[in-house]
Amino acid sequence: MDKTMIKKLSSLSVLYAEDEVGVRQNVSEMLSLFFKDVYLAKDGLEAYELFLQKKPDLTITDIKMPIIDGIELARKIRKKDAKAQILIISAHTEVDYMLDAIELSLVRYIVKPITETKLVDALDKFLNSIHNGGIIEIKDGWFYDIDKKIIKHENKIFELTKKEIKLIELMIERDSIISYEEIESHLWDGDYMSLNALRLMIKNLRKKLPHDSLKNIQSIGYKL
Repeated sequence: MDKTMIKKLSSLSVLYAEDEVGVRQNVSEMLSLFFKDVYLAKDGLEAYELFLQKKPDLTITDIKMPIIDGIELARKIRKKDAKAQILIISAHTEVDYMLDAIELSLVRYIVKPITETKLVDALDKFLNSIHNGGIIEIKDGWFYDIDKKIIKHENKIFELTKKEIKLIELMIERDSIISYEEIESHLWDGDYMSLNALRLMIKNLRKKLPHDSLKNIQSIGYKL
């Protein structure tokens, strides 16, 4: 695994569901080498409750588990979050499991035994899925979700106002200084923008961003 991949994973969280204690322990030790937070569940119900509570960036689940199996867990998660990243691990290669899994738009279906090579390959695909799904890294561990219009850092989620969303997306798209005139035109829709209104919006937005990431370029505008 290259350093860039390790760096990206080190700010993310993963939920791992497996009913076999030994397997759960071994895989969780591998996951802890890469992820910032690793949440463990011994059955599908506990995994679903943890998913709702922790909102992990990736969910990895075995298929055969008590109470709720991995396929049903994935279905419940998918109903709650259409963009959730899910990876299924199983010792079973039967066609019916494969067909059920295909319908769930998984990151990957991995057949046991779980090796570091298989896991790294799946995590690489996971990172590509995040990038292609509209997740933009603002700074180490801070992400902007284009689809959900939120900023996420660790387990914290920051909701944005309409003007904040427009400004964030404009700065990401341009990757350059956005002038005061452009901000007034794009965010105020032809209405007059007072300096006090702009300063208040920027002050509130900075509370939702990593420290010192929103720069004021004197007499010109702002840059992310």
